Amino acid sequence: MTNHAPSIWRDRLRSPLTWHYVGTALLAVLVIALAVRLGLDWSATNGSSTDALVGKQVELKALNLQLAPLRGLDKRVEQSRDEMQEFYSKRIPANYSSIATRIGEIEVKSGVHLSRVQYAQGPAGTDLTEITMDAGISGEYPQIMRFINGLERDETFFVIRAMALTGQQAGMVNLRLRVSTWLRPADAAQSGLPPAKDQPDSTTTPATTPAKEGE
Repeated sequence: MTNHAPSIWRDRLRSPLTWHYVGTALLAVLVIALAVRLGLDWSATNGSSTDALVGKQVELKALNLQLAPLRGLDKRVEQSRDEMQEFYSKRIPANYSSIATRIGEIEVKSGVHLSRVQYAQGPAGTDLTEITMDAGISGEYPQIMRFINGLERDETFFVIRAMALTGQQAGMVNLRLRVSTWLRPADAAQSGLPPAKDQPDSTTTPATTPAKEGE
């Protein structure tokens, strides 16, 4: 029995069928190993591609957000230009005489009295030139308020730059008033107005003699 077993193993090892089985098993193990490696590589490649795709999508979204304010910018610029031209045509006076005429109309309507009225113009701007009116204003308090409200609400664009109390007597109030409006540079050049001098600050009382009633 002892000598018979090794003989059987030697016969099996010499048999081509045995080596066929061994080769088949080895090939099967190799195929399985390659399949596992291929699966791992595919998973890694697929994950990397997905990450890259997500990254590109994030970049595209960020770029869209950055470009959003610029969309339609040409239309908004054109709209702003039209609104500016409309403002100029409606609220910027055509010439100096129209400024004086309009202020005179508001004076009469409110019941105040203007005195020592002086007009001057600032440096010529690219689009507009500032025109200032410096005057004394006297009247009862309600009249003065009507005059100021009339300036602020008038279709002509007036801006009150300074206003200071210079006197009060028997129900009459005297103020020093400085008002600005604007002309187009070409219109301002034909006005013949002197250049504006440094004006007193609105928080200080101008060093002028108070306007007298009826002046």
